[in-house]
Amino acid sequence: MSRLDTAFNIEDLRKLARKKLPTPLFNYIDGGADDEINVRGNIHAFDSVRLVPEHLIDIANIDLSTQVLGRKISMPLFLAPTGMNRLFHPEGESAVSKAAAAADTYYCLSTVGATSIEDVAAACDGPKCFQIYVMKDRGLTREFIQRCKDAKYDSLALTVDIPVAGNRERELRYGFSTPPKLNFAGIAGFAARPGWVYRALTNPKAILANVAHKIPEGSSQSTSLMEYVASQFDPSVTWDDLEWMISEWGGPFAIKGVLSASDARKAVDAGVSAIMVSNHGGRQLDGTLSVFEALGPIVDAVAGECEIICDGGVRRGTHVLKALALGATACSIGRPYLYGLAAGGEAGVARVLEMLRTEIERDMALLGCRKINEVSGKHIA
Repeated sequence: MSRLDTAFNIEDLRKLARKKLPTPLFNYIDGGADDEINVRGNIHAFDSVRLVPEHLIDIANIDLSTQVLGRKISMPLFLAPTGMNRLFHPEGESAVSKAAAAADTYYCLSTVGATSIEDVAAACDGPKCFQIYVMKDRGLTREFIQRCKDAKYDSLALTVDIPVAGNRERELRYGFSTPPKLNFAGIAGFAARPGWVYRALTNPKAILANVAHKIPEGSSQSTSLMEYVASQFDPSVTWDDLEWMISEWGGPFAIKGVLSASDARKAVDAGVSAIMVSNHGGRQLDGTLSVFEALGPIVDAVAGECEIICDGGVRRGTHVLKALALGATACSIGRPYLYGLAAGGEAGVARVLEMLRTEIERDMALLGCRKINEVSGKHIA
């Protein structure tokens, strides 16, 4: 029996990831901003409501499929964008995208991924989204959009909650900054995982693949790319930029990072296809609403005019059902699949999706629902 076979929930995979990763990298995945109130709160908020099952319903055939961003997916759960996946396993974003395609669900590649738009398209024949920022260099933003069109991505998602980086103290304690300036604790953390160090030395370096062409040949890529991307985040972005991007893309378009009902209305008026309700996994402004707390008011404000994605804190199938009961179209996950990736590459990500799919299907049966659209407000209290 492999170690993955002994993992029965996301927390088990988190523990496996902790054993495999150097401490600075594990804390990069696991940590958040300031006191990490939101990291914990995103999970705990799901416990603020209880499920109300109904019985004597024929649940012999359960259908988990739903429609998200123009594509039918096999379950109301997909993989959100996360950066630099090859730091956690040499297979990186290619492994994650393949696991998503095998599970017949969406994969969203990050602008700051370590695998290019084109390489992910070649590896993944499933639904694909590209997470994008409005850069100071608008030419680069246009380039990303055109590359996604050429590579036949299905949708784009604009992240709006990172005008500046959050205060992530776990990373600072190890010198895991942008660019990295490792201190003694950070160096010791890497030295304690010789297996990871060996793989890092014997595999191609993890770089920000989608902007690698912006750095002069011969420069220190790992440092220069991080500095370049950090310098490109534009704090002057407005709703006009969102409308411009939607027009440039011309297809399904999501906005990621919305927590207020007023912003949700503005997003609908701008023409988005979906709103990803998110606080960036607790990595930006600490002490905000949890994603689950923000979900209900946003659903009410949007009134069915676009899809709503619950992005944050999902660790169980029951969490997905609670989000659906509040009116979400689907949920997305980040940390859980990174734990799986670190624990076992593509097989680890597949294990995450398999576990959560099994939980959602079982919990649907126990709740008395046969289809996703049957889960409603009557099922929570």
